Amino acid sequence: MSADEEALAVAFQAARPRLVRVAYAILGSRGDAEDVVADCWLRLVAHHREEPIRDPEAWAVVTVSRMAVDVLRSARVRRERYVGPWLPEPVLTTVAPDQGDPADRVTLDDEVSYALLVVLETLTPAERTAFVLHDLFGLPFPEVADIVGRTPASVRQLASRARRHVHDRAGRPVVDPAEHRRVVEAFAAAAGSGDLGTLIAVLDPEVVLVSDGGGFVTAARRPIHGADKVARFVLGVLAKGQLGSEIELVRVNGAPGFAVHEAGRLVAVVALTVAGGRVARLDLVVAPDKLPREPHEPHEPHEPHESREPHEPRDPRDV
Repeated sequence: MSADEEALAVAFQAARPRLVRVAYAILGSRGDAEDVVADCWLRLVAHHREEPIRDPEAWAVVTVSRMAVDVLRSARVRRERYVGPWLPEPVLTTVAPDQGDPADRVTLDDEVSYALLVVLETLTPAERTAFVLHDLFGLPFPEVADIVGRTPASVRQLASRARRHVHDRAGRPVVDPAEHRRVVEAFAAAAGSGDLGTLIAVLDPEVVLVSDGGGFVTAARRPIHGADKVARFVLGVLAKGQLGSEIELVRVNGAPGFAVHEAGRLVAVVALTVAGGRVARLDLVVAPDKLPREPHEPHEPHEPHESREPHEPRDPRDV
């Protein structure tokens, strides 16, 4: 690798976390996001050899966004045939005993909340891309328009429509991190007690539980509504040992949630949305291909999507 390409690799590595976040927010799949970013590096190197790129991060953001939009459009067709509800792939981080509240230091720049990702799934690809790139990552409308192939005025309308939809679907007040953790811990204690009334008390009366088994693992095929039904479902699953025997408090996309293990193997991730001092939504991910690697494990590449060859390098320094 030449000194010029070495500098390019350093710049790309510095930009990589942001690139992955952009692709992940558009796609809802961390594995696909990492594949897109890896492919972007190969394109960056090829383009740079033909014509030097002065701002690698800006070039890569545009390229990653375009590639992610293409992947999203094809993924939407597959998701329409998905068995049961489709939930985004969660991102886990370990909570150390001395870290205090797990959400204290997490901002939008660090993680896109799981609750927001769920709402983004209800948008069209164009709406989602316009909202993510402009509202979450601050790209100006002319750049977004170039990425999605629309006029700036059209993209402005897409973002506005998406913004209203997101507000309508997730227009709850922002929850204080300490309050969020308190509710999550109260839920864990109530579920562990096995008492129906205690668990109902920590659930919003209109709570919704959604589980994603992908057709490979037993899960509720339809959302479960209401505190009584959700509480009975949770207690029933725990009583039968259907999830796992070891429950760990973790950060799920930056907010307190749970990782469930069986014999040391991750078998489920639970993300909780909190509102009004109670649990308003539970998202239960048990589909094996949605479960992320453990926070303490070294990175293992996901299986490549159709546009990648298995032998292609995933780190710019491997090129």
